[in-house]
Amino acid sequence: MRGLQIFLNHTQQTRLKNAQKTLESLSSKANYDASVAVGDTVPFSYEDGVLKGHGTLDLNGEVVTTICGVVERVNKLIYVRSLRARYKPEIGDIVVGRVTEVAPKRWRLDIHYSQDAVLMLSSMNLPDGIQRRRTAVDELNMRSIFEENDVICAEVRGFQHDGLHLQARSQKYGKLERGQLLTVSPYLVKRRKQHFHHLEQYGIDLILGCNGFIWIGKHVDSTQDTMIEDQVNKIEQKGSKFEGNFGNQMHERVHTPLETRQNICRTANAIRVLSILGFIITVEVIMETVSLSISLNINVHEMLGLEFFVLVAEKEVERRSCRKKRG
Repeated sequence: MRGLQIFLNHTQQTRLKNAQKTLESLSSKANYDASVAVGDTVPFSYEDGVLKGHGTLDLNGEVVTTICGVVERVNKLIYVRSLRARYKPEIGDIVVGRVTEVAPKRWRLDIHYSQDAVLMLSSMNLPDGIQRRRTAVDELNMRSIFEENDVICAEVRGFQHDGLHLQARSQKYGKLERGQLLTVSPYLVKRRKQHFHHLEQYGIDLILGCNGFIWIGKHVDSTQDTMIEDQVNKIEQKGSKFEGNFGNQMHERVHTPLETRQNICRTANAIRVLSILGFIITVEVIMETVSLSISLNINVHEMLGLEFFVLVAEKEVERRSCRKKRG
């Protein structure tokens, strides 16, 4: 919650400061010491023969930090991991990105990295689902799959000579529609085994991208989507006279109910509040924040009010206190 730029009244400031002090006291001593600012000294033993890495400097026989962040140690290497920095990809990361360019045999995506990522035409499933070699026709039809400003979910494949490459060889990857894209600091989203979440009680899908891009949208059943796509293709091929009626049916299926849209906005506002407060964003914390707003009968637009920020901070204190007691 450092550097929090929201204007609170005196009572709210006192409550928020108390919550912050309690959270710091609940944090483990090791983690608290790991946070460093510019000019801090990193304690270590000379007998270990440590290696000084990124964010450190040898000054008068001491290791001094040159950036703000968290001290990390890998074997003998000591370095500082900057928190508020651009996303650093790792192979296997689940990322959400936005298409910036349709190039020959590839799409370029903005994934909050220092350069655009590349999604090759050969690294994704085609709409027909058939595994085959990509032809010149497939390349001409690339815009029918993804075009500029489309939001896509993919997986980091690795680094090659022309940059960072992604892949989308599963049905869970691909174009994302009927939802909201949020941007948070990448360090708030930890790498976990599961980044795809279906919130059944709200009828929405939640994708926590390792790059800090978070998608909240209407739940999509891949089987149903395939059936609709097949029906559309058949209608286009036959040129049926019932195209108008089918179009109305398609619109009804694509239409997002008001309740689902409200759930999307409520979940998005919960993530915004957690991001501003600087809390780690997990599906459990998001669900607790959404449940808190519902239990207090707080409207969606009121979730960005100052009082709710304080309530979320106090709820986080309660959650961590209970977790520490159980431990």
